[in-house]
Amino acid sequence: MKQMKMLLYALLVLIPITIVAQNNPVKIGVIGLTHTHVHWIFGSEKNGDIKIVGIVEPNKGLALRYAEQYGFSMSMRYDTMDEMIEATSPEAVCAFGTIKGHLEVVEKAAPLGIHVMVEKPLAVSLEHAKKMELLAKKHNIHLLTNYETTWYPTNHKAYEFLMKDSIGPIKKVIIRDGHKGPKKIGVNKEFLEWLINPNENGGGAITDFGCYGINLMTWLMKGEKPLTVTAVTQQLQPENNPLVDDDATIILKYQNANAVIQASWDWPIGRKDMEIYGLKGVIYADNRHNFRIRYSKGYDGFEESTYTLKERNTPFNDPFALFAAVIKNEITLEPFDLSSLENNMVVMEVLDAAVKSARNDKTVKTKNN
Repeated sequence: MKQMKMLLYALLVLIPITIVAQNNPVKIGVIGLTHTHVHWIFGSEKNGDIKIVGIVEPNKGLALRYAEQYGFSMSMRYDTMDEMIEATSPEAVCAFGTIKGHLEVVEKAAPLGIHVMVEKPLAVSLEHAKKMELLAKKHNIHLLTNYETTWYPTNHKAYEFLMKDSIGPIKKVIIRDGHKGPKKIGVNKEFLEWLINPNENGGGAITDFGCYGINLMTWLMKGEKPLTVTAVTQQLQPENNPLVDDDATIILKYQNANAVIQASWDWPIGRKDMEIYGLKGVIYADNRHNFRIRYSKGYDGFEESTYTLKERNTPFNDPFALFAAVIKNEITLEPFDLSSLENNMVVMEVLDAAVKSARNDKTVKTKNN
């Protein structure tokens, strides 16, 4: 009896240790605090998939604001990546600075075998993206790109219906993303300074929100590239966005389909929605949770089903949970997954063509698959 109790005690002690070992959080370094999507990672840390071990932010005042909000010690703050990496030995880093700064993050991290996640878009230019891709492949690191819409249950429900051939092959997709504009929605000054600077952000609405639609289309089309790209940009708020476009329409022509991507900093109401037209019906991802599908009946009739979707299961509901799972080899991303490097290299190629099209007022042919 005594031996039985001792064995039971040993098992009770060992079980928590085993659980902790299995769920050991990935050590993450946060690079920059000027991109306000950084709130996301601070909110996600409590889920236990990651542990923030260091923060690189030379602006002490900005770092202090975040420290007071989230309760971390200012001793976690470093002026440079080199200092943070030497002191904390992170397994991965997440970039929350300028888009131009993404290349430098990869240049520092990749040779050390440190995995990287950046906020969309992948890079400030196609040239930067190619350098980042080369480094990631050479040093065998994961390089992921995070989009808000990657985590929308409605987009994944749309993909699920398409894979079931519910509405037939894709013929036309309309994707709309954006809001009233950075200044109008009140982004903080540290973010605004570079968000409306084409050298730091790569452009205005065409890059900031155009990338969403291209990312989704590349996923829906399983990596197929458009044959041509046509883009029109306007500056509708010159007083707020003097150096960049704030409204863009991008038309992608595929072999057997087309897409219209409407990206704007001039919507009266913020939006992220998608319509997918097939031969037999239409799929509507109206927002994060509201989803509809219509099946054609006659000339203009239809049969409609509506859904209110719950969040997806972990780790598919959070960028940092997914990042950790990929690093631990618990998950292998599907080809042209929304977060994947191959998808986002296509995004950069198409964005590059869109910027050239708008600048030169002409359709740009892309390299065929």
